[in-house]
Amino acid sequence: MTFLLAAIIVAITLGVTFWASGRNTSAGDFYVAGGRISATQNGIAIAGDYMSAASFLGITGLIALNGYDGFMYSVGWFIAYLTVLFIVAEPLRNLGKYTLADMLVYRLKDPRVRTYAAVSTIVISTFYMIAQVVGAGSLISLLSKGAISADVAIPLVGVLMIIYVVVGGMLATTWVQIIKALLLMFATIVMTVLILNRFGWSFSNLLGQVEAKNGAEFLGAGVKYKNPIDLISLCLALVLGTAGLPHILVRFFTVPTAQDARKSVVWAMVLIGAFYVMTAFMGNAANVLLGKDAIEAANKAGNMAAPLLAQALFGGAGTVGGEFGLAFVTAVAFATILAVVAGLTISASTSFTHDIYNGVLKGGQASEKDQFRVARLATVAVGIVAIILGLLAKTQNVAFLVALAFALAASANLPVILFTLFWRKFNATGAMWGIVGGILFTVLLIAISPNIMKIDPDTLTTGRHLIQANAIFPLENPGLISIPMGFLFAYIGTMIGAGRRNEAQDERDFEDMQFRAYTGAGTDGTVAAHD
Repeated sequence: MTFLLAAIIVAITLGVTFWASGRNTSAGDFYVAGGRISATQNGIAIAGDYMSAASFLGITGLIALNGYDGFMYSVGWFIAYLTVLFIVAEPLRNLGKYTLADMLVYRLKDPRVRTYAAVSTIVISTFYMIAQVVGAGSLISLLSKGAISADVAIPLVGVLMIIYVVVGGMLATTWVQIIKALLLMFATIVMTVLILNRFGWSFSNLLGQVEAKNGAEFLGAGVKYKNPIDLISLCLALVLGTAGLPHILVRFFTVPTAQDARKSVVWAMVLIGAFYVMTAFMGNAANVLLGKDAIEAANKAGNMAAPLLAQALFGGAGTVGGEFGLAFVTAVAFATILAVVAGLTISASTSFTHDIYNGVLKGGQASEKDQFRVARLATVAVGIVAIILGLLAKTQNVAFLVALAFALAASANLPVILFTLFWRKFNATGAMWGIVGGILFTVLLIAISPNIMKIDPDTLTTGRHLIQANAIFPLENPGLISIPMGFLFAYIGTMIGAGRRNEAQDERDFEDMQFRAYTGAGTDGTVAAHD
């Protein structure tokens, strides 16, 4: 039954993909659907992009296993959209065309910045993509009762992802995300109603049973993050990282105007906020109805808590209702993964093709035919890399993996975005230092953190771990340190490049950027000219 439902969803989305392929007549159509997506459609698609496998599978599992500490992922990811709404959405739409690099180069006028921003986009998108394919491996393994391993499932998802993007471009990706968002909201609403019915329509009653089963400390901080600084670091990365995520930022180029970009964020916040509230019901209900042991037996990281909870809510294992619940929720989760990886893939391939190939290597003179060809080749390359890295990280919790991508985005992209918009003295050297320094320093902290540098007693004798030492850096998420360092690198680079500034020209470029960013002059036709 599960395979049938999953096959139906895949068939529908593939049909949409081939429908969209006939409407890709230019590079702009492939990159951003020609900027013709409405605010409502884009808002639902943003929610679909954002409510990933990390949200549905990872957070539900983290709450079930860690209580309050797991729910902090939901809080952080929802609040993050305030930063996007108030600071990033409108200026980005007015200054850019297809990618984040367009916005930066509009002010900084240095083609090297385009290359560095493109590399940042590809690195961050790849990190985020790893989480999605890991979730896919866990799902398909559960569906097949172990007959199909993650080693087979992950490449399968990678191939589907490549087909969506190569054939349909951004238009197909958008509609796949819309379909997936509506399915996911429907599934979580149904599960939440069943949970409330099971617990007397009282969330307090549910929490009371969680407390009775796990102790009062489970409902407070400290179950997963013994060090409160670690929790602060995580939340900082989640709240600030969204404003630097390339696959979210690119969605603001798919709408006709900056006003539509703002409306998109509002629509997305409504859906995302409702969804994350419901993760609290699902995670705590999974803890009570399934128990930690059963959740960890299905997947040590807790990624299968949501599908197993659906099985229990619809009648239990071995019943028709239970099997249908498991099948439906698993199929929806599978659609979730396909939609998100498609969005990530097109973000990375667009950045490579538009910024590096056309913008740098071809000086903006590449033909439409060449851009299509290179974009599709880049899509295949990104998909292959995601498959390989997903196989290497298949035992990690998907919400945790995504949190690392958020730390990268907040450390490398956000400082450069904010300095570009608000600091008059900021220059191209500062942008390059900020991007490279933010990425390298964050990756270094991750490499020497407890996520990597730890002794696993079960594998000490197998030789599978090259590093068998205590962590040098104590925090699981590096955001608390890496984000300020990203700003510091950008500042240092700006000071180094200050001697080469043409102060009068830079001042004119800044004023022109500010005028266009907040009026839309030259973009939406809201202002005729700049005096």
